[in-house]
Amino acid sequence: MQLVKVGLCAFGMSGKVFHAPFLKEHPGFFINAVVERSKQESKSRYPETVIYRSVKEMLQHSDIELVVVNTPVQTHFEYVKMALEAGKNVIVEKPFTVNVAEAKELVKLAAEKNLFLSVYQNRRFDRDYLQVQKVLNEGKLGNIKEAEIRFDRFRIEPSAKEHKENPQLKGSGALHDLGSHLIDQTTQLFGFPEKLFADVFPMKGSAFANDYFEILLYYKNGVRVRLKSSVFSKEAHYAYILHGDKGSFLQERTDDQENELVSGAVPTFNKDWMKPLKEPDGILNYLKENSVSERILTSSEPGNYMNYYQEIYEHIVFGYPLPSPGSEIIQNMKIIEAALDSSKEGKVVDFSDQ
Repeated sequence: MQLVKVGLCAFGMSGKVFHAPFLKEHPGFFINAVVERSKQESKSRYPETVIYRSVKEMLQHSDIELVVVNTPVQTHFEYVKMALEAGKNVIVEKPFTVNVAEAKELVKLAAEKNLFLSVYQNRRFDRDYLQVQKVLNEGKLGNIKEAEIRFDRFRIEPSAKEHKENPQLKGSGALHDLGSHLIDQTTQLFGFPEKLFADVFPMKGSAFANDYFEILLYYKNGVRVRLKSSVFSKEAHYAYILHGDKGSFLQERTDDQENELVSGAVPTFNKDWMKPLKEPDGILNYLKENSVSERILTSSEPGNYMNYYQEIYEHIVFGYPLPSPGSEIIQNMKIIEAALDSSKEGKVVDFSDQ
């Protein structure tokens, strides 16, 4: 099996939880290098890995072909550009960059260098989202008229992460963070909208970055999609609500991969590593051909973030399609920028004008 040598730009939560465990367990990857500015935490788990003290040092000396840029979003442009100029393929954490201009420049550079640039949209592999995809593909809801996707939390105290909480830093806040997931799932399911209207602001106060957003997306076929997130949601909502002319589907947010990984669980290659649900997590209510309503409690199948890295490997070795290429994620960045503009100016943004 062809072995792909990988370098991680950081070994914080993202490196420890979302990248290193999957790269370690996938037989086609080898973690050759890790950037740790002062510590050596990776040594105990990955003793064969070389530790570098800066991204620049790693790119100068390490024998790697794939770089994972999993640093704060404010550094993405600089580090992705450095990696591409060093002749490395790149996976960059979401959000891609802080703005569209940076994203476009990086995509252009990757094309000029004949290298690939993929954005780590891991929540395409969440069990709940995959269940929504499945229900839509079955067509039991008929023509979709309205949809809502939300990601709520109850975190009334600010985190210690400056790059996410400081309103003076570009790319900080929930819209870039959680919003990048919801927007990505929406464009995967429904495509790029015609217009949008948004409300984005900091519920914790002006000293903090935005922690609440509500975005209404307008589609040419009449579909309306609402995206919402709040940190003051003590009681859980359905994460996905779909209404069509033949029925409705409600789906809870039940993917637990992140919690399992944080607790130390080891993902497996080539098979599901998450356990089946004990209780149903969805409700499907639709009209059958004889116009008789059928209400079903549904259970989603396990998701697996390993599938992202499998798709990356298949792209490198077999030339299969690249998952979430940067050229595709530029569309998501346009929605983020437009939502900020809409909220600031209090008006609908029409993408046909751009």
